Amino acid sequence: MNAMPLGPGKAREFRDRLSARREVLLQEIGAALQAIGKGSAQDFASQVRDMSDTSLAAMLTDMNLADMHRDIQELLDLDAALARISAGTYGICTDCGDVIPMLRLNAYPTAKRCRPCQEAHEKWRDAARQKISMF
Repeated sequence: MNAMPLGPGKAREFRDRLSARREVLLQEIGAALQAIGKGSAQDFASQVRDMSDTSLAAMLTDMNLADMHRDIQELLDLDAALARISAGTYGICTDCGDVIPMLRLNAYPTAKRCRPCQEAHEKWRDAARQKISMF
């Protein structure tokens, strides 16, 4: 399917929405990187006095890294969705080629699959993870 299932106005609306979220994420990632550069968690870690302090410092560092990883993944999803808008394929399932319902796009604007294909993908991914964890 080559035609975008959205009119130009809706495409612009989603592009603006995705771009605004992208800017917020860039600011959050920048602030997190700046905090790491200032050594906020590292400063705390250097002041540890016992095992509970060490555990807390490690937990804070892990949480900061997990938050940043989540934000970077969302940023990648936003960039991919913006690229699909530019290519005219936004709103078309990357697996089956069917139109992704507007209700799904409104709830999850970076969706690249229709719901049935997403569910199948998640089942496949979970099965693959289980096979890997068996080794």
